[in-house]
Amino acid sequence: MRDLFPDDRERLSLDPGAVLLGGFALPVDRYLLEVITHVAETAPFRHLETPGGRRMSVAMTNVGRLGWVSDRHGYRYSPLDPLTGRPWPTMPPDLAALATNAAATAGFPNFAPEACLINRYASGAKLSLHQDRDERNLDQPIVSVSLGVDARFLWGGQSRTDRPRRVALHDGDVVVWGGPARLTYHGVDTLIESSHPLTGTLRYNLTFRTVTWARPRRQICIRARHRRPVGERFDTPPVLTGEEVKQDVRLDCTLPGMRHRESRSG
Repeated sequence: MRDLFPDDRERLSLDPGAVLLGGFALPVDRYLLEVITHVAETAPFRHLETPGGRRMSVAMTNVGRLGWVSDRHGYRYSPLDPLTGRPWPTMPPDLAALATNAAATAGFPNFAPEACLINRYASGAKLSLHQDRDERNLDQPIVSVSLGVDARFLWGGQSRTDRPRRVALHDGDVVVWGGPARLTYHGVDTLIESSHPLTGTLRYNLTFRTVTWARPRRQICIRARHRRPVGERFDTPPVLTGEEVKQDVRLDCTLPGMRHRESRSG
């Protein structure tokens, strides 16, 4: 794999539709770490399990209307934290504004994130190459914020077999990709033991997404218990009776295309 460590990192084009904004979040890195601490008090970090039974090396939690989860039943977005049964913490307006501003700077105006997956990397953790292809509106970009220890972002192509480049990520860097780059394979190389004055030996990553109602891979919305034909989209939430809501308050909809080895956490 080739290293990509440019001198000018203020605005680095990775591909058409993909931009690295060097240090974009640096002025608010302390605020972002405070948000992460607050979120973790309500929704603790955990190592999720893949459908195949593998423990993910990256610890995760979520903030926002929807959160990304994984277990033996599959990968999916859920409005409830499976550990607590409660909604995920509300996304602070300033946090959403950071993602919106970064997307606009990269050429994607009016980005309104619904979900923010927070990953915590310790030394030796990694994220294998994958695509973020579980959201219904693929015209909406992905916004990824790096905090703490340096990492190497793996930026591939439209096929898993395309040779990825390694892009240095520092505290405060933001990567935005959408449009023709929206389904690019990407990941994070094994985190090398290092230290940062704000996070110690840890690296954090915040991945913002617009999820909306997506096609369930199994075509089942658990709470409504309605099966839908293959290919039909959840353009609106299923209509539920009051009794259905009382019987099962979950709104877990298994999403399509979750087949990578490590996780689809971005």
